[in-house]
Amino acid sequence: MATDRSLTTLLRALQSPSAEQDTSRLLGSATTLLILLTNPLNVTLLSSQLLTAPAIWYQPDGLRTPISILSVFNSAALRISGRQTPEQRSNLSDPSRRLAKDEWITAVVKGADDRSSRWRHLLPLGGLLLGIASAEEEQINQSMRGKIEVAIVKAANLALREGENGDALATKSLTVVLSHVFDLLSDHNKLDLDHDLLLPKLYRPPFFDKEGLHSGYFLSTMDADVIESAAKKFDWSTKSASYVRVQRMASGPLVSSLGSISRLVAFSTENARNVDLLAVMIEELGAFARCLCVQWRQNKLSEIDTTEETIYLTDETLRTSLPLLWRILKSSMFASIIILRSLLGRVLGDARLPTNMHPFLAVQTLHILRNFYFVSSRLGANAFSQYTFVYLAAIDILAKYPVEAESFLHEIRPAEIGCIPQHPLERCYDLYFLNTSEHFPLVMSMQVNEELLVKAATPYLGLGGDQRLIEVFEAAHSVMHIHPYFGVLFEVFPPNLSARQFRIAVKTLVGITTPPSPISELQPLLPSTLLELIHQRLQYASSEHLRQLIPPSVLTSETSQQPALSEQSVLVLALIDALPFLPVIDLEVWLPIVARSLKIIQSDALLQACRQRFWEVLSSGELDVERSEVCVAWWNTGGGRDLVLFGSKSTSSAPISGPVNENSKI
Repeated sequence: MATDRSLTTLLRALQSPSAEQDTSRLLGSATTLLILLTNPLNVTLLSSQLLTAPAIWYQPDGLRTPISILSVFNSAALRISGRQTPEQRSNLSDPSRRLAKDEWITAVVKGADDRSSRWRHLLPLGGLLLGIASAEEEQINQSMRGKIEVAIVKAANLALREGENGDALATKSLTVVLSHVFDLLSDHNKLDLDHDLLLPKLYRPPFFDKEGLHSGYFLSTMDADVIESAAKKFDWSTKSASYVRVQRMASGPLVSSLGSISRLVAFSTENARNVDLLAVMIEELGAFARCLCVQWRQNKLSEIDTTEETIYLTDETLRTSLPLLWRILKSSMFASIIILRSLLGRVLGDARLPTNMHPFLAVQTLHILRNFYFVSSRLGANAFSQYTFVYLAAIDILAKYPVEAESFLHEIRPAEIGCIPQHPLERCYDLYFLNTSEHFPLVMSMQVNEELLVKAATPYLGLGGDQRLIEVFEAAHSVMHIHPYFGVLFEVFPPNLSARQFRIAVKTLVGITTPPSPISELQPLLPSTLLELIHQRLQYASSEHLRQLIPPSVLTSETSQQPALSEQSVLVLALIDALPFLPVIDLEVWLPIVARSLKIIQSDALLQACRQRFWEVLSSGELDVERSEVCVAWWNTGGGRDLVLFGSKSTSSAPISGPVNENSKI
């Protein structure tokens, strides 16, 4: 009787609008009563009232209201399924009078009736599935679980087909609830969702709604709260109104569920039958990424280079507020990448997708990645495998369409070719352009290569000593054409080019000028010419130790402990590094030349390091079978060992094989 009186009191209270605090108390009472009620009709009545009551729905608090209802049914299902604590069980009525699990679940489901909107039916159904899925398998009737899954799919499809046009709350609730339960649905139930209707409803709320990322407008509105402190550092206080708003946004249902929502969008992308929806979706994702980048440009924080944040930002900003901001930005980028991966998967493997859509989708994808580059470059593009797949897949697709590829590169070229921009975001754009254009030289004409790539790269070639420009500096070197580039390479080494960078550049150049590269057919003497230039430079190179210019991305405890190299030793190491790439006929010529070059090195420590590197090239698997045979013959019977160890072909009393000293592998 006490339970019935409590139910009557609760139902009366639900009929009148109430304050937020009262609503929370009412929902707590509803959770308890759902478990205690022993009459299935009363359970159905209470369930129905929770979906229509004015006290809850008259002025809903955005997504927090439907999520609260979802939590009521989830909590009740958890307890009914046997997951409650001993204290919770002791507070329940006599177990013998309680409804059986299946009977109770059926009664709750009946509460999702015609008096409430279809999308609200997902709240009790989703709560039930989440609750019973957390129970032990033997405690739940699997047939009943299957019925709930079918009911969820049916309710979602009916909500989509009947759709409340203009009801933003309905769309957002549908997105969040389905993202929560999607992984719990069986494969055939997932496929039974109407993905053509579902797809447009899924991606818009998290990216564009005010309770979501709101097109990135939070970035520009927080700018007013980024102020200069007394210590001449910028401060975004955790007590500022904008920080509180961003914190609330980050903990909101849409942003906190970005990962699960993006997986659901990706599944719908793979299964939508109307391919026009894919074009609309990628255009809207592109609009979001573009707007996000524009809003970032209007924020003072964008004016600070990543390498200088510790100089220009306060400790509180570095420790607390800025990490929150980057966590949101990273989440938005990761969510976009997951969706784009499924989209490009269809481009690569779905014959139903018209081929004339392929370059359009690839270009849009690369534009999105460009606008997210201020985020991804901070992480390091290789840190996220799905990013790498999307990026390279889009490039491979676009490379098949030279006209569209050339047009794309014209669109993303630096605003002012021939100069280095002052703003970090503009330099970030330049870095993306150089890294991306590196993949297209063979697709474009020589004239376009000269006008776009070479002119854009030239300003950065001599700036390897500037830590802010290390990455764009290396990207610039990677896109240069061979003939003008090699001259520039000698101009910037060693003052503005590290030993590591020079060696990589030489090895890369030799690698791309030898078979099967098309360049090798046109200029077969080019590899030897490049090595000859290095060999000539070696004759007057300095023996003084070079200052280290190691990029932060490759600086480790091991590299920091390595001895400083001289210009002489770097040139010799570059010659040694190039040996595995030479054609066999050139390798036979250059082995003794490189070995004799060791005599020029004056430092015993550096000489030993070069000998050790020579031995690594010969013995560690860098050479293929044919080149290995040439090197073995040269080392054993061609006088190679004596040249490397003693600087001459004369026979020494030293043993034929074995270590030179305890620390050498030769």
